[in-house]
Amino acid sequence: MENRLYLSSSPHIHSGETTDKVMRKVIYALLPATALSIYFFGLPALSVLLICTLGCMGFEALSCKLMSKPLALADGSAALTGVLLALNMPPTSSWWLALFGAAIAIFIGKQVYGGLGYNPFNPALVARVVLLISFPVQMTSWTAPAPLGSGLDAITAATPLGEMKTAVMLTGKLPELAHSGFLNYFTGNMAGSLGEVSAIALLLGGLYLLFKKVISWHIPVAFIGTVLVIGAIFWAVSPEIYPNPLFHLLTGGLLLGAFFMATDMVTSPVTDKGMLIFGFGCGLLTVLIRLFGGYPEGVSFAILLMNAATPLIDRFCHPKIYGQTEAKA
Repeated sequence: MENRLYLSSSPHIHSGETTDKVMRKVIYALLPATALSIYFFGLPALSVLLICTLGCMGFEALSCKLMSKPLALADGSAALTGVLLALNMPPTSSWWLALFGAAIAIFIGKQVYGGLGYNPFNPALVARVVLLISFPVQMTSWTAPAPLGSGLDAITAATPLGEMKTAVMLTGKLPELAHSGFLNYFTGNMAGSLGEVSAIALLLGGLYLLFKKVISWHIPVAFIGTVLVIGAIFWAVSPEIYPNPLFHLLTGGLLLGAFFMATDMVTSPVTDKGMLIFGFGCGLLTVLIRLFGGYPEGVSFAILLMNAATPLIDRFCHPKIYGQTEAKA
């Protein structure tokens, strides 16, 4: 008689999603932003994307070899880390800077903790922050967009956030760009990292992830909403030195961070309540660093700090076990 009794641990119902499917969907969602970055910054942007992506995949394979682990390139996590790292880099980054960042992302940001699923911090952001602290000049050298086919050469330019902070420090008031040019910021006609230059491309990618249920709305809405609300409060109190919330939304890495990095399943809370707290903390820290910190941008630091707080948030928001009853006094 055929044995039809199978013993296994839960869960017994599979959603049909796998790691490689999720990673592919996130990469698909990033395609509009990567395509526009190549359009605006040309072959140097493509070079950074290729070096970061192939570098992360190569270092992933090397780490698996050194630790005698099965090759894990098929899950797509290393490729996604490379794409996210590239989108956090200046368009004209040197090859060695991009390759060093890939090594940091895989070895220090991921594999040192045991690999995918065990890293407490987003690997791409770990690499970005290490590069920013170690090579501040190279990581803050920006160029104005020079679209493919325009015949324009790359011209050094400041990011909107950087120009705002410099103007406030030197003159005590906001520059003109903080009050206008929002259409350029929305479409991508500004200096910045590869993944910061087009709000519309990032919004399209974020909506795709929400539609495919790869991410939930809790972290992006809490993150972006907090930045807008707190930014609006400061703007209402002193509009001559604090930009309006729309400027916060469309410049810098807010949308990239809110949709693609803060929502990392491994490094963010697992409950809805925890996600809202996480998103609120990211938004609060982002605004405080942007307005009062030493760096013009605060998204990367904010997400990493909240990554460190994730275990505490999960403990605080631990869901009630099914069937559990509250103890009576």
